[in-house]
Amino acid sequence: MSEADLEAVVAAVVADVVAAATAPKDSSRYDWWKVMFALYPNSKATHSKRTSDPVVLRPDIENLFAPDHPGSGRSLPCTFCGAQTAVVWAKSNLPLFDTSKALNTLPPGVAGWPVCRGCRIAMWALPYGAWVTAGSATVLSCENDTAQLAFARRNVRRARRVMHAGFTGMSATARPETVVLAALRDATEGLCATTLWSFKNDNQDPWLRVTRTRRAVPAFLATVDGNAPLRRGWHLLRRSLTRYDAQGRIVTGGAGEAARLLFEAEDGRSRPLLGQLHRLLADTDGAWSAGDREALARLAFTYAEEVFGMETDLEPVATLIADWIERGSSPRGRLAEYRNAALNDYKLGTLLVQAYTRLQLDGSKTPLAGPELWKPLIRRQPRAWEQRMLLFAQVSVLLQQRGVEIGAKTADPQQEREIEELAERPAFAGDGEDEYDGFHDYETGQA
Repeated sequence: MSEADLEAVVAAVVADVVAAATAPKDSSRYDWWKVMFALYPNSKATHSKRTSDPVVLRPDIENLFAPDHPGSGRSLPCTFCGAQTAVVWAKSNLPLFDTSKALNTLPPGVAGWPVCRGCRIAMWALPYGAWVTAGSATVLSCENDTAQLAFARRNVRRARRVMHAGFTGMSATARPETVVLAALRDATEGLCATTLWSFKNDNQDPWLRVTRTRRAVPAFLATVDGNAPLRRGWHLLRRSLTRYDAQGRIVTGGAGEAARLLFEAEDGRSRPLLGQLHRLLADTDGAWSAGDREALARLAFTYAEEVFGMETDLEPVATLIADWIERGSSPRGRLAEYRNAALNDYKLGTLLVQAYTRLQLDGSKTPLAGPELWKPLIRRQPRAWEQRMLLFAQVSVLLQQRGVEIGAKTADPQQEREIEELAERPAFAGDGEDEYDGFHDYETGQA
């Protein structure tokens, strides 16, 4: 960046901070103050005793980003980049640092961490390029610089909207994961790992949550976007995850929830995509057409192949189970029995023995998949759980192809037409907020 660029950024940040810190609480501009409070809760801009006069507050904010002057004091290497600086900052100006519960973590007699001007500016420019809410910020680290740039650029535009219209003017169902998938789709089709860091620097209860995608996810996105049945499966997944209130308004966006399934939480507390697809296919109260069920199953197999590198041939075992279910006196009863055993290694092994024996006694003329083919499904080994979910998906497709009643309801023709139309559209085109309302550029003098 040139010196002029840096000064323009400082001018924009100072103007926005002062405007938000002195805005009335019932104004939309005050929502940006909420963002700052989540990151810098003890700063001069967010402190409860701050002045409401912008003329009085402005010098304090400008001083945060004052240039480093050689010889103005003892010079130390910047904590973050190593550049020499005489300015030290304590936790009040730094996001994701200590709360008021921790009096100090610095050694005795140390006033703060050395922070050069560039890093001080970057610290307060952070919420522009992050996905922000009224209480948290989410930033992206990615192996692809283009995807990182697209994520930041999208969030800068969104930040300007928050400042002008407040959070009430934003989609309540939007999620950062949706923006990341759109950025990955446009940036690369190769291997690329991404990590989302969501945090809140709160006075009472700070937290950090880390989620990441596997490196093969961009290849999966490209495969889905280029294949109509897979796009159909993704849109079915999105529709199933959309939630409405009593007035019919969307309260949980399916696009964001579906995107979230591709991110794995560092603490293990996340829903896997294959698990969600299994729940949909195992729902006997659902109304899936044969095409819907095949699309969902194909989406599951594609994810397992592209992301996990799984090569599976489950058709012989799936045929064995489907034959056993279809030839029973109560196919729905046997399906319920299989559904109960599908994900448990021991129960599934017992059911396979039962099905194999029953079909043999009935004189089945179809070659039966024997115990050698059961091993990957009933052993406690890596990816066995995913194999069992994929097996259930294939069995459910076979049963519906054979005309065996699975769901208690029939598919709605109107919904079928809607899904067919959706399947013609890109699957990962973002959350709809990219149709921006004009505030693309910084107006550094605007309050």
